[in-house]
Amino acid sequence: MDQALALEVLMAGNSAFLTGPAGSGKTYVLNQFIREAKQSGQYVAVTATTGLAATHIGGSTIHAWSGIGVSDRLSDDFEDYMLKSRREIIEKTDILVIDEVSMLHDYRLDMVNAVCKAVRDDDSPFGGIQVVLCGDFFQLPPINRAGDETQGGFVTRSESWQELDPVICYLAEQHRQDDDEFLDILSALRGGDIRRHHAEKLIASVNPEHAGEATELHTVNVDVDRINKTRLSEIVGDSHSYSMHTTGSENYVASLKRSCLALEDLTLKQGALVMAIKNSPDKAYVNGSLGEVISFESMTNYPVVKLMSGRTVTFKPESWELRDGEKKRAGLSQIPLRLAWAITVHKSQGMTLDAAVIDLRKAFVEGMGYVALSRVKSLDGLTLIGINKMALRVSQEAQDIDETLRKKAADHHARLEHLRENGEKRRKQSAKKGADKESKSKSWAERIEKMREKHPNAYRPWTNEQDERLKQDFTNGVNTKELSKKLGRHERSVLLRLQKHYGEDVVAT
Repeated sequence: MDQALALEVLMAGNSAFLTGPAGSGKTYVLNQFIREAKQSGQYVAVTATTGLAATHIGGSTIHAWSGIGVSDRLSDDFEDYMLKSRREIIEKTDILVIDEVSMLHDYRLDMVNAVCKAVRDDDSPFGGIQVVLCGDFFQLPPINRAGDETQGGFVTRSESWQELDPVICYLAEQHRQDDDEFLDILSALRGGDIRRHHAEKLIASVNPEHAGEATELHTVNVDVDRINKTRLSEIVGDSHSYSMHTTGSENYVASLKRSCLALEDLTLKQGALVMAIKNSPDKAYVNGSLGEVISFESMTNYPVVKLMSGRTVTFKPESWELRDGEKKRAGLSQIPLRLAWAITVHKSQGMTLDAAVIDLRKAFVEGMGYVALSRVKSLDGLTLIGINKMALRVSQEAQDIDETLRKKAADHHARLEHLRENGEKRRKQSAKKGADKESKSKSWAERIEKMREKHPNAYRPWTNEQDERLKQDFTNGVNTKELSKKLGRHERSVLLRLQKHYGEDVVAT
């Protein structure tokens, strides 16, 4: 199935599983669907199985959204202890998105299903919510720790999977690798069919002496931290440090920090190898773009980075948010960079790297080698420090599931091909709305001028000076009505700005 048809399947209201090999565009389709569904007026709950994955799609963890937390089972009276705000969010949700579902235990998906049914008083799957699951079972699996009372597996084992019976949107096109030889190796690895000639090609990439020439992927955190710290200390020159700024309640801020690649304190030097950890709004860089710090902007001290693409970009602070449905719980801002001599395989999931030096000598779980290798675009960009047998293994269960999914996907594709024409209709409607919007722009400009007779700064950008004055006066107890007069803005605008700085839990409506 191609991306266009997958989008139409989702937009038609089907509960579905969006899957496909690494680089097939799952996140792209998911983000496009979320954007269009919200524009159509639907309430979309965007979640993922880990905090890191959640930040990639601007959501929260499924554990937090559903209220199941880290529990392994629901108590009989769980509804009695559910917060009213949590209940309201679940009740009004039209669409539930769960990304990186390969890492979600089967019993936890059943728990989410049970919560939704109970809260919405509806015995339909997930209480009647359209559920969109996304992931790839060949990537990192659910983790069962020794001693845990409950042990689980892939969500396909769950009762809720059978009950939901999602449409299978299996994306087959490749949008990352542009090297047929390398694609053949990844396909063989995915299929559990690594032959001698595949292994020989990988072994030919082993060259420990090239460590440090590109981002290194390692399987454990201790190696990553050691390498980055050592390499930065070896550079002679002044250090430039950037501190993270946060808003929101302490517990939500702590959760956002754990979920985000941004560092509380980022230290850089000229010559440091760095990696972008966010997609830029103006598409100057993407999550995973590599480069070298070549200077620091004179007035702001922001780092100037020459990317491997050849483009030179000044990196300014960007923001991350922890959202619960439409509510913002916490926010942080930081320069969207981190030292890139080394990162973990786990944190590389979802990234596209131009080049990487990968150490798989300590690979300890099936699928880890596939995740690491599939980050790179071609064999030319790959250097291996070493590799073990585990790195060449993928789950036999994942292979069996994949075979079943492919068969179902072929049937679903044929049955739903007619939905493709819906996209053209939607695009025409969107173009018409754009034309209508343009015709109304003059009257809107007139309305703004009228507003500014009472609120001189209505719809003007907030300056740093105004922001500082707002925060200082608010801290000193000045109410929003007085702040509105002092700042020349509508009271609602003042309230929203305060919530942006302090979070919706601190500044009540």
